[in-house]
Amino acid sequence: MYRLKAKARLCFVLTRGAMRRNQIVLVLVWVMGIYATTLLCATVDYDHRALLIDGKRRVLISGSIHYPRSTPEMWPDLIQKSKDGGLDVIETYVFWNQHEPVRGQYNFEGRNDLVRFVKAVAAAGLYVHLRIGPYVCAEWNYGGFPLWLHFIPGIKFRTNNEPFKAEMKRFTAKIVDIMKQEKLYASQGGPIILSQIENEYGNIDGPYGAAGKSYINWAASMATSLDTGVPWVMCQQADAPDPIINTCNGFYCDQFTPNSNKKPKMWTENWTGWLASFSI
Repeated sequence: MYRLKAKARLCFVLTRGAMRRNQIVLVLVWVMGIYATTLLCATVDYDHRALLIDGKRRVLISGSIHYPRSTPEMWPDLIQKSKDGGLDVIETYVFWNQHEPVRGQYNFEGRNDLVRFVKAVAAAGLYVHLRIGPYVCAEWNYGGFPLWLHFIPGIKFRTNNEPFKAEMKRFTAKIVDIMKQEKLYASQGGPIILSQIENEYGNIDGPYGAAGKSYINWAASMATSLDTGVPWVMCQQADAPDPIINTCNGFYCDQFTPNSNKKPKMWTENWTGWLASFSI
C-alpha cells in the first residue's frame, strides 16, 4: 500500500477554474507523489512460517548494497538493477567507523549518507533490512569498529563489559533515532522492515562463557527497547532470546531451524564462495 505525501494532497485545494487542467495536474502530482516516495506503509510481524507484512506472509528475496562502497550517484542504478533482477529487499550494514571516525564527531555526508540511501531504496519500491551491528565484519577494516574504541580505558569488545556496552548502545540508538526522525521504519510508513543487532556472534561466543551469554541477552533487550516497530534479527545466534529471530548465514541453510517454533526460517547470507587471503 502506498501513502501520498503533501504534494499529492495539495492538489485537492486547487480552485474550480480550468477543471480539465487541474484534473491533469491532479493525476500528474498523484503519480509523481507515488513515484517519488513509494513509502511502503506496513505493519511487520512474523509467525512460524514467514514475515508478515500487513498480516500477509511474504517470501522475500534480498541482496546487499553497502552504501559506502559506492557513491550516491551510483545508488539509484544499483538499486534499480537489483529490482530488475527480482529482489524485494536491499540489506546493508551500518559502518560505525565511517560515521564516527572521531568519538562524538559524525559523518553522514556523501557516500556515508545513510538516510539518502534508504530513501533511494524506498523510491524504487523496495524494502530495507538495516543491519546495524554495530560489529559488522563485512571484510571491512576492524569489522566496522572505529579505532578510537580500542583506547577507551577498561574496554573489552563484544562481551559483558560496561564501557563497550555504553558505546554500542549510544551508536545503535543514534542510528535508530536518525531513521525515526526521517520516518523510515515500516511502522512509520518507511521501507525498513527488519533490523539486525550484533553479527555472527554465535561463531565465537564459546570462549566468552557466561559473560557472552549475558552480553547477547543485553544486546537483544537493548535493541528491542528502541521501539522501532519492526522485528530484530541476530545472524548465527542459536540462543537468540525472544523476540529476536535467529537466522542462518552459510553455504547451505536447508537444514537450519530457528530456536523457536514461533519464528520463521530466514537465510540472511548465501555464501557462494570464500574470500582470498593474501599478504604484501
